[in-house]
Amino acid sequence: MAGLGAGRGVLRRKPIELVEETDAGEGPRLERALGLWQLTALGLGGIIGAGIFALAGAVAKDTAGPAVVVSFLVAGVASAAAALSYAEFAGLIPRAGSAYTYAYTVLGELAGWFIGWDLLLEYTAIAAVVSIGVSGYFGFLVAEAGVELPTWMLGAPGTGAGHRVDLFAALLCLFIAYLLNLGIRRAARFETTVVVLKVLVVLLVVGVGVFHIDTANYHPFFPFGVGGAFTGAATVFFAVFGYDAMSTAAEESTDAKRHMPKAIILSLSIAMVLYVAACLVLTGMQNYQDIDPESGFSTAFKSVGLDGIADVIAVGAIIGILTVMFTFMLGVTRVWFAMSRDGLLPKWFAKTHPTRHVPTRVTWIVGAVSAVIAGFLPITAAAELTNIGILLAFVVVCVAVIVLRHRQPELPRTFRTPGMPVVPAIGVAFSLWLITFLHWQTWVRFVVWFVIGLGVYFGYSYRRSELARR
Repeated sequence: MAGLGAGRGVLRRKPIELVEETDAGEGPRLERALGLWQLTALGLGGIIGAGIFALAGAVAKDTAGPAVVVSFLVAGVASAAAALSYAEFAGLIPRAGSAYTYAYTVLGELAGWFIGWDLLLEYTAIAAVVSIGVSGYFGFLVAEAGVELPTWMLGAPGTGAGHRVDLFAALLCLFIAYLLNLGIRRAARFETTVVVLKVLVVLLVVGVGVFHIDTANYHPFFPFGVGGAFTGAATVFFAVFGYDAMSTAAEESTDAKRHMPKAIILSLSIAMVLYVAACLVLTGMQNYQDIDPESGFSTAFKSVGLDGIADVIAVGAIIGILTVMFTFMLGVTRVWFAMSRDGLLPKWFAKTHPTRHVPTRVTWIVGAVSAVIAGFLPITAAAELTNIGILLAFVVVCVAVIVLRHRQPELPRTFRTPGMPVVPAIGVAFSLWLITFLHWQTWVRFVVWFVIGLGVYFGYSYRRSELARR
């Protein structure tokens, strides 16, 4: 295994021996408390929510029409190819950090830094996007109750007349940060309970909505052309990879080498079935032009006279989408923790609570930053901050699993990606293809963030990392 630590300069790689000795050594560490079903719930919590309750309606109305189901299927195929690569790594390198740690171990320090720095922005933005989606359903419920709230607090600037800040979305980000700081055991109990409720709400949507489908609403199926469906796939992609954020919690699993691969595959499989069914119901119940982009399912059920179920869905959406925020905020804090423990960022950030064993400092920082994004950016602008980095992370992980299988095929793997190297190559191809559908503004934001990251790396991390010290 020592060969994995080869390389010099920006190509130096973290040996698996160092990855494993972190458990045995001194210093900040996380509590191992998550079993298979808690991990699966984390994955489902990250995957199911924003895509169904927030983005499905927006993409159907403005980008894909009824072909939003194709958008989810395309994104799901790309995601599945990458998920199998993640599953192999999760069983081999069960450490906090997910794609960051995998890239650092296989492709070198600069690649690891690139992905880690990228995920800090992506995951934080996703938490913000999801909170905005929850806020939309909250507004629906408040209006249904006949309560009139001040206009200034109902949305980000530019989203409506008189809007100044999305106050509910911002406060929600801070609430999730508070939950994460209670400790992984208590937080996971909350997450698992709410995920069960969320799945039941989705089943209610499908089970009742299927009887109110008007097939005429499926025509035209591609009102924005086939290209619209693929553009939609690039937009909803982040809604089908919660397992990526879940894998950052490997260090908190009771048996990560066995449970992580299973949890990744289980969570994605269950989620995709529910996504396809829910999208077919939504676009079948209402013409895509009439779908509300913020509270699509509630307004769809209200349009067919099922006001009571519409209210239940709105409540379920608010509760259920909390789990997406939970999973991705957990993910960004664990990536930040891992990078700081490795010395790529100041070790002050890796400090954990003495009894709850969670990185409280970074959790509150992420909560505050996501609250600012959620409060002052519209949902589409915030969503565009997320996808390019995640797609590139998928590319890196899929390439890394091929490289490591070739370099050291003898390593003990609890799960082996099938169809090597074809399946990971499909993940690479799909991810790169979806990147081409993103708006040019997304590229500008990404390049700016990347340049800032290079400055931090060469100005601080290159000399202060643990590998540099060794």
